[in-house]
Order: sequence, then structure tokens, then C-alpha cells
Amino acid sequence: MATWPPHATRGGLRRRVYRHSTLFDCTLFDRILLETLCHDAHRASSRGVECIEVEGGASLRGTVHLSGSKNASLPMLCAALLAEGTHVFQRVPRLRDIASTLKLLRHLGCRSEVNAGAQGDVINLTVGDTLGDEAPYELVCEMRASVLVLGPLLTRLGRAKVSLPGGCAIGTRPIDQHLKGLEALGARVELHHGYVECVAPGGRLRGGDVHFDMVTVTGTENLLAAAALAQGRTRLFNAAREPEVVALATMLKAMGARITGEGTSEITIEGVDTLKPAVYEVPPDRIEAGTYMVAAALTGGDLTLENVPLAQLDALTTVLREAGAEVEALGDTRCRVSRSGPLRPVSLTTAPYPAFATDMQAQWMVLMTQAEGESTISERIFENRFMHVPELARLGAQLSVEGDTATVSGPTPLEGAVVTATDLRASACLVLAGLVAGGVTRIRRVYHLDRGYDDLVGKLNGVGARLKRVRE
Repeated sequence: MATWPPHATRGGLRRRVYRHSTLFDCTLFDRILLETLCHDAHRASSRGVECIEVEGGASLRGTVHLSGSKNASLPMLCAALLAEGTHVFQRVPRLRDIASTLKLLRHLGCRSEVNAGAQGDVINLTVGDTLGDEAPYELVCEMRASVLVLGPLLTRLGRAKVSLPGGCAIGTRPIDQHLKGLEALGARVELHHGYVECVAPGGRLRGGDVHFDMVTVTGTENLLAAAALAQGRTRLFNAAREPEVVALATMLKAMGARITGEGTSEITIEGVDTLKPAVYEVPPDRIEAGTYMVAAALTGGDLTLENVPLAQLDALTTVLREAGAEVEALGDTRCRVSRSGPLRPVSLTTAPYPAFATDMQAQWMVLMTQAEGESTISERIFENRFMHVPELARLGAQLSVEGDTATVSGPTPLEGAVVTATDLRASACLVLAGLVAGGVTRIRRVYHLDRGYDDLVGKLNGVGARLKRVRE
């Protein structure tokens, strides 16, 4: 059984980590290096080294149709493991993370057929009656969300062996809450040689109460899937309220699961014996939407955005208006974002949904470099999510960081330079900075961008930007 030492910290607060996990015992530099090498090796072996060049000075004007949600698609695809048969997913974004997930699912014994649709891909995913129970390191290291196969495999097969996850180097992001929750459902959990090995005694999990020590989106999603086929009732306390959790619960209910309370901090699941496949539509991507909303305000542009989940963006639209942008709702899924006057500084703090999203922090920082005055951004989700700050400073931004708070002084003219993306949202942040920087900005390691933004270059060029992919 795993043990809980007090040696690790996050944001100055002691938290529990599994001591058998070398991922969490090594230094932050080592973790970043290991994850970078994994990504770079994958990139070099598959497509070569690509960069994005951005010529600044354009004001974005026109219409952008946004894609399906990456963060909703991944847990939905993994949850298909719960039911034998063919699942149909519509409006799936064309992303590297989707390809990585399908690769992992094929390794586990599934078959996938991807067809291009008018608004995203249509994926037919066939799950057989026999599945593999091991997700190996060489597949899981590409993407942290791969850990989402753990709950479905364990509850369906009664056993699972999953490598500890990789992903963006933006903090430790341990999976202790996932494992603690599975133990509450009766699982035996051990960690050996970088793998989590779980067994459900008697072949089936049993319902129980799970009290998360902190809000965890993937932890909530893993436990939702695991509890769907568990025997009896499961209650998740301090559950994540994110729209992506609601989307997964909606899918599970379409499969026959019995779930109430999704979208609140207490979710109840009544376990059933079997689930069935169905047809699912991936909801819009709120982070992609937020990125284009910031781009419109940043460039003094005028964008109409379609397929936007406006009800999920209240925190962002509030601060955009405070900063001087105009946000006009054109229905439930369309909006217009523009700016004609100066930008005003707005300070904020990231927090779990429905507060300001950590995934929008880097993009907001770029906007504040052009605001008239000083603003602060406090990052309360991940302890290492200011890695884009040195790269923005290379472009001329006036920034300082103390603890979990960054101070931005503006407006400062940005100048094009060569910069390096450190994670997915940092990639988007640097593209946005390039839109308002003088000259040309070259962004390296853009494979991060391909993990989470469907055709960002094409969509931005379609509304007046000047971007191109180049090889080094």
C-alpha cells in the first residue's frame, strides 16, 4: 500500500505525494528536463523541427468558428473503455493530444476510424470485449491526460497498470487524489518502477465516499468513470465543477450511468452493472474561445466568434470589459469582441471554475503588457506556470515575479525576437505577443501548440494576422 510522506510542497503548502514515484521525488528541473526530452524526441522522430513566425501589427477583423473542447474530448474518449461496442464522437478537434489518445486506446485493443466533418472530426471508436490492462510509459509520457484510462480500465477489468503521466512542465500535478479516491472505492494501489498498479478485490469496485483534499479536474473525471460501474453508491465531495466534468457526466448518462450533482462540488453516482455506447457531441472549447477573445482586445480588432460557450466565460468577459474591451453576446454561442480605446490594467487571481481559469493566465499577461498602468496576476493553481515570463521579457515586456504573483507594467512596446514555448498555453501567449510586437517573432517548440489549438495559424490568418510555419 502506498504511503504519504510530508516532504513535498506546492505553493508553500505541504501536500501528500507517493514516495515511490520518482516523478515527484526528483527536482523540478529534472522533471522539466525529462518531460522536455520526451516531447522533443517524439517531435524529432515524427515531423522534424518546426517554428511559427508571426509578423506583428495586424488588427484582427472577421469571423472565427471555434473547435470542440480538447479538455472535454480526452476524458470522453477514455471513458468509452467502459462499454463494449462502437461509440461515435462528433466535433472532435484536430489535435496532437487526440491522436495520442487514440494511439493509446488502440494499444489497449480499441479500433478507431476518423472522418473529417464540416466542424471537426467524427471519430468512430470501437471497444472490444477484450482489452489490455496496461498503459505503457512510451505512450503515457506524451500526455498527462493519459492517466484518465486508469479509472475506466480498473472498474471494467478489475485491474489496471498505468505509467505515471507526463505532459506540460507547468508543475508537479501529482495523481495522489486519483489514487486516494480509488482506494476509497476498495482498490488496492501499489507503485512499482514508475507504474501505478491497481486491483479491485473480487473484480469489482464498491461505492464509497471520496473527499478530495483539493479540487482536481482529472481526479474527479477518473473517479466519475470508475464509480459508474462500481457496486453501490459513490459520493464525490469537493469535486471539480468545470464544464468538462459536466460534459463527461452527460456522456456517461447517455451510456446508462446514474449520476446527479455534476456541476456542483458534490456528485453522486449510483453504480450500474453495464453501460452501452452512444453518440456524443463534443462541446465548444472555452479556452480556445478565451484566447481569441483576448486576441481581439489585444490587437484593437473586431472579431465575431462562433461556437462559443458564453455561459462558461463569465469570469473572462467581466475582466475584458473592465480592461476596455467590448463583449457583445449574439446568442448563446456567438459573440463579438472589439476594442477601440486604450487598455486599462486589471489584476486577477486564478482559481478553479467558475473563477478565472489558469489556462487563460498566460494570454491575459500579454494583454496587460499593453495596458496603461500596473497589474498583478496571482497564480494559485500551478506553482510553475510563469515559465513564459522570461520569454515575454525577451520581447520587451516589463515583468517581475515574486512567489505566486507576477507584476506587469505597461504599456510597453514589444519587439520581435526568437522565443521558446515551454507549455501549451505559453505557446498561445507567445503567438499573441507576436501579433502586437514590431517585426517578426519566431516561436520554437510549437508542438505544444498543436496539442491544444486546432489550426491556430489558419484561423488567425483568416482574420488578418500574418503567421507562417517554418522549419529550422
